[in-house]
Amino acid sequence: MSLQRFLVDNARWLSAGALMTLLSSFGQTFFISIFAGKISEGFGLSLGMWGGIYTLGTGASAIVMIWAGGLTDRFRSRSLGTGVLLLLAASCLFMALNPFAALLPLVIFSLRFCGQGMMSHIAVVSMSRWFVATRGRALSVAGLGFAAGEAVLPVLFVALMLVVDWRWLWVAAALVAVLAILPLRLLLTEERTPQSHAATDHATGMSGRHWTRMEMLRHELFWFMVPAVLGPAAFNTAFFFFQVHFATVKGYQHLDLVALFPVYTALSVAAMVVSGWLLDRFGTARLIPWFQVPMILGFVIFSQGESLWVTLFGLMVIALTTGANATLPNAFWAEFYGTRHLGAIKAMAAAVMVFGSAIGPGLVGMLLDLGVGIETQYLGIALYFVFTSAMMAVGLARTGRAAGVA
Repeated sequence: MSLQRFLVDNARWLSAGALMTLLSSFGQTFFISIFAGKISEGFGLSLGMWGGIYTLGTGASAIVMIWAGGLTDRFRSRSLGTGVLLLLAASCLFMALNPFAALLPLVIFSLRFCGQGMMSHIAVVSMSRWFVATRGRALSVAGLGFAAGEAVLPVLFVALMLVVDWRWLWVAAALVAVLAILPLRLLLTEERTPQSHAATDHATGMSGRHWTRMEMLRHELFWFMVPAVLGPAAFNTAFFFFQVHFATVKGYQHLDLVALFPVYTALSVAAMVVSGWLLDRFGTARLIPWFQVPMILGFVIFSQGESLWVTLFGLMVIALTTGANATLPNAFWAEFYGTRHLGAIKAMAAAVMVFGSAIGPGLVGMLLDLGVGIETQYLGIALYFVFTSAMMAVGLARTGRAAGVA
């Protein structure tokens, strides 16, 4: 099937996936972090305290995701997406109206759970379940919502903060989430069937069978993958979370740094599309061990580079992993463990990912308060991605071929 035919025939469901990933932006770190300076100043928080609050709220959302993510195996995306959007809108209003620092962990929990957690989860599980032979392309198209949010929202909202109080911007975000409910329900008036619910059309995983979540947790390949699931979530999150501090250390204006993000996003979109095509052609087993290698070079560049142009190159490098991260890991769970229990399985992976995004800001913030500079930390992060790449390669070599998917 040609790409044009694929897009035309599946426009309704692909658009719904992209809309959900776009709306997840209001709970993503790249969005929340642009308010970091205002929040820290308004509530009298140090970098370590703000990072600790973010870790606490995000960590709690990861725990709840283990249960809530399984709801995608029981409810249609139309109904579940509507409920989550209402909760996301309420979370944005919570941020806008909250006057107490003590409530910030709960605010962060609600934003991260509804946005980064459930909104993203519903989108990728839907794409992975509804599409089999074209799963990579479907995930790539749905992932364009992530890319659009990253490209447009930081620049737009940083500019708006120059003339509008930051709390009113959260009110605007809540309004957008509410207004998006109608188009989402219209797009999913008829969900893609029978693959979305018929057991006979579920795709099997390793050894030609459907794996439950408990079986996956007892399988060694899952544990080889855990560091790789944690890594981008933890340290991409940390990079964007401390973007204001990074710009200060490097001597950049924050707006100048943010102006580079559309280039990063454009390249991540290209990488996402290419990785989706390669995934459908070669499968995840041949590709996934190598997709985090660019992170090694990227964080070395962030550590050692001095000019804004060097930082741009670093962003372009990590964009390769960011783009592939929207397709390869999501397809991995469906390809290796099957789709019958994909909601519960992906919920565990999503919880690991969300937990990683909780660890990153908290760890980097704590080390900053202890006097470990961000440039030194970024060298350590580069070494971490050497470790994750090795773990994936070893794990797949040990189990993939024997299970019939390598």
